[in-house]
Amino acid sequence: MCSTCDLRRVIRTALKQLGDWSPAAENLLLGTALQESGHNARLREGRRLGIYRISPAAHRAVWDKYLVGDPELASRVRGLAGQHGFLCDPHGELATNLKYATAIAWMIYRRHGHDLPDAEDIAGLARHWHRHFHSRPSGSAEDFVSSYLGATARAHAA
Repeated sequence: MCSTCDLRRVIRTALKQLGDWSPAAENLLLGTALQESGHNARLREGRRLGIYRISPAAHRAVWDKYLVGDPELASRVRGLAGQHGFLCDPHGELATNLKYATAIAWMIYRRHGHDLPDAEDIAGLARHWHRHFHSRPSGSAEDFVSSYLGATARAHAA
């Protein structure tokens, strides 16, 4: 078993619980986690939290500007959060609850409403990440491709 395989399994489970699983969505979120975290297990980088490095402001925007208009979807996302953790420290869930963090990362993409590239078009997924998720000055679509291909090659070799 490998960490990339475990991460892929969590992503797939979260997307299926949201009713949004597709190979392209799974690959996009896997690449996002690998690129944003830099393969680093730290749960906090400045104000950005978890493997997707989502800021509290981006987290609030998902709830206040996107999920507020879709109570059924909001309920499915909330169902992935921990009962006590979410009430005490909702942003902390981004660092400690991988399924919930995956759901929020997916909502960041979903709120833009654009079709995803094909699942095997890693360069296309990388451009999608760079346009709709990436917020740091460093990091490029080429970096995303390199992170994705490097990690998945190691997973296949394991």
